Amino acid sequence: MIRFWLHLLCVLVWLSFWVPAQARRARFKPIPPPKPKQSEAEKAIEKLAPVQNINIDQMSGKWYLITVASRCKNLLESGFKVESTAITLDVTGDKVSTSTLRKLNYECWEIKQNYMKTTTPGRLLLKGKRPKEDVEIIVLETNYSSYAVLAFKRAGEITMKLYGRSSDVPDDIVDKFENRAKTFNLGLDVVFQFPDYGFCQSPDKMLEMT
Repeated sequence: MIRFWLHLLCVLVWLSFWVPAQARRARFKPIPPPKPKQSEAEKAIEKLAPVQNINIDQMSGKWYLITVASRCKNLLESGFKVESTAITLDVTGDKVSTSTLRKLNYECWEIKQNYMKTTTPGRLLLKGKRPKEDVEIIVLETNYSSYAVLAFKRAGEITMKLYGRSSDVPDDIVDKFENRAKTFNLGLDVVFQFPDYGFCQSPDKMLEMT
């Protein structure tokens, strides 16, 4: 009889610690951390869209790089060494072929790339080796004849570039570019002015990235 009561006591003690599996899962289910709030710059980057009614064909031809707003590591480390740069666009079918002419180590390089058109006019794509390396090119503003503002977006970060049909554009266009760059947290400390002289006329070397 004593054994019976001892056994019953053990069972009752064990039951006092036993919790159904569903209750255990509910009780110890981890609570995911709250998502960090987006900054105003991050929201602005997400909403990036091309200028309406863009005709990418009218952007064919030669452009001079005037100003860049970017937190690119290379620019931050050697921004004072930027070289005059010109780019030629050739729109053919579903792609935009680009030829960039610039100096590198005192030699003139021609760098060739292909931007692919997307279903959204004014939004192009530069394919990387991996999807996370893809770059979106977005035409933010242009009048085709004198200036163009482009955004290069990769992995949630952007670089803005101001191009001109000549190596000089009006000050009000530059001011407008810099003010817009601020909305993406690209202040004057990361704005780089490119030289308006010393452009390469022909390449010494060529690099095809197509």
